[in-house]
Parts: sequence; C-alpha cells; structure tokens
Amino acid sequence: MFKKTLWLGAILASLLLFSVPVSAHVTVKPAESAAGSWETYTVKVPVEKDNATTKVVLSMPDGVEFQQYEPVPGWKTSTKTGKNEKVTRVTWEAENGGIQPGEFQQFTFTAKNPDKEQKAAWNAYQYYKDGTIVEWTGDENADTPHAITSIVDAAKLGHETVDAHGASTKE
Repeated sequence: MFKKTLWLGAILASLLLFSVPVSAHVTVKPAESAAGSWETYTVKVPVEKDNATTKVVLSMPDGVEFQQYEPVPGWKTSTKTGKNEKVTRVTWEAENGGIQPGEFQQFTFTAKNPDKEQKAAWNAYQYYKDGTIVEWTGDENADTPHAITSIVDAAKLGHETVDAHGASTKE
C-alpha cells in the first residue's frame, strides 16, 4: 500500500511540476473583444526564473491602435512609433528591482480594435536581470506562445461596447 501511495504521489507531483510553466506565461486580457471598439487591455507578466524581470516589450498587433497607458509606480513606460506615426511597441522598464521571482506585475493600456474580425497576436519580450530574454512570439502550440485576443463582431459578445470617451454604444 505504501509503495502504491508513493508511486501515485510521484505521478501527481510530476504532473504539477510540468503543468505550471505552461500556464505561467505573458498574457494579454481580455481574450475576446469587439471589433471597432475601444478596449482596456491588461498585460500580466509572471516571473518564471530565479531572477527578476526588468523589462517587458509588447508589440501592437496589426490593426490595433494603442492610445494611452496607466502609469505603474517603479516602471518607466515608453512607446515606439512606425512610419505611419502609430505606436508599434510599448516598453515597460523597471526603475528599481523589477518583478521578483514568485511575483507578477500587470500593465494596463487602452487601444482601438480593428474594425474587422481577426485574431490579434500580442508578441511580448520578457527581459531578465541575468540578460536572458524570453520571446513570447510562438503560436498556441509553442513553448513560448504569444497571447491572442479574438476580435469579434460586437453582437457575438452579447454586451455593449464603448467608444473613445467611454460612452456605451449599442450594436
């Protein structure tokens, strides 16, 4: 009986050990948003290593128009624009110690969604204090997948959307 319990415990421990990294990656929420609406997005960055995350870079998906960000104490935020003067990347850089092992940080911003339905792929780059970079740019089956937001027709969401001024719009 003892050997059977020990064997089952080892299996459960290995399942937990190997399942944690899969769920602990950079995410962007919400997972679904209305086409043509303004959305408040939240980037969640967990630390998966034994040293701090000191910088996070997020690329804007095609058609998503970055507008503004919420300041985070201890973090400097900067943007990079492309040829069309629209923001293509947002960078959050720690002014102090960054995100420590076992912690996570959230960064919030608003953006206008594309007018057409699509899958918005959020490529993120997580910089660690030891100089390593994890590129969250792969597809859903990759070890380091990018986050995806499904941009859908507002009627499919079953709720009201908001315009740039926060006013409700009925679809």
